[in-house]
Amino acid sequence: MSSHDSQRKPGVAVLGTGAMGSAMARNLLRAGFDVTAWNRSPEKAEALAGDGATVAGSPGAAVAAADIMLTSLFDGAAVRDVLGAAAGDLRSGAVWAEMSTLGLHDVSGLAELAGQRDVVFVDAPVQGARPLAEKGELLIYAAGPASAEPVLAPVFDVLGRRTEWLDQTAGSTAATALKLVVNGWLFALTTASAEAVALAQGLGVNPERFQAAIAGGPLDNPWAQLKSSAILEGDFSPLFAVRAAEKDADLIAEAAEAARVRLDVAAAVRDRFRRADANGHADDDMVATYHASFDGESPARKGSPDGGVVEHA
Repeated sequence: MSSHDSQRKPGVAVLGTGAMGSAMARNLLRAGFDVTAWNRSPEKAEALAGDGATVAGSPGAAVAAADIMLTSLFDGAAVRDVLGAAAGDLRSGAVWAEMSTLGLHDVSGLAELAGQRDVVFVDAPVQGARPLAEKGELLIYAAGPASAEPVLAPVFDVLGRRTEWLDQTAGSTAATALKLVVNGWLFALTTASAEAVALAQGLGVNPERFQAAIAGGPLDNPWAQLKSSAILEGDFSPLFAVRAAEKDADLIAEAAEAARVRLDVAAAVRDRFRRADANGHADDDMVATYHASFDGESPARKGSPDGGVVEHA
């Protein structure tokens, strides 16, 4: 093998080039990786061609020559469909990092599928929205065999600020389990922040006084400040859309039920996401759970210059 060959970066197939997948692909391209991209909606993958990606016409064509495969798709059904279409073209010994947020049962089934195809499976969900993905600053949770870590390390170093290897056992679901725990906390905090603003408005309290009351003390939290400000500004542009949060809330409920853990707050949070979705906010940021606090029009109206908030000035 020549020195040039020994320094060749592995070929990476990115299946799913939505907001997260496309950001990952561009970062890998900038780092010198050979990237082949595929997406169910072809135009999203074709947008990467100008960055140097090879655009595949099918999942099988995307993975046929790949050393590493990354999947970033909406749910378990989508991943199963895509991998089913690619199964005959998977390379023996390739490493598959599954980076979507899925259920524990989904991950176990996909790990089994990978084993049947002699593919090394790594459960690798990420924490962070599109802006962090674009900057390569995701937090990656990873669980899989020890042999996969040195293969994926150069890729994960490009995609994230830190990788937490939680388990190095084949078929482990430890990474997804942690992701569900963290998302449960994130959803509860988002909902509590939205409810605090809604209650302040209902009681005739300037919501900015709530923000000031917790600022700098033991109750303060950057996320609460960020999301309450978004409501007051009427900014519901999606970083993590209600429809995705609703899906993940279902996964959390499913995992809790299987573990025989009762999650009353998580159940209420899921109901609020469902109401926000039913009221036309599916594609808004998850802080649009705020709108579920009102039977009619909420004080903060999307698109209004000041959020429509009484006493905001």
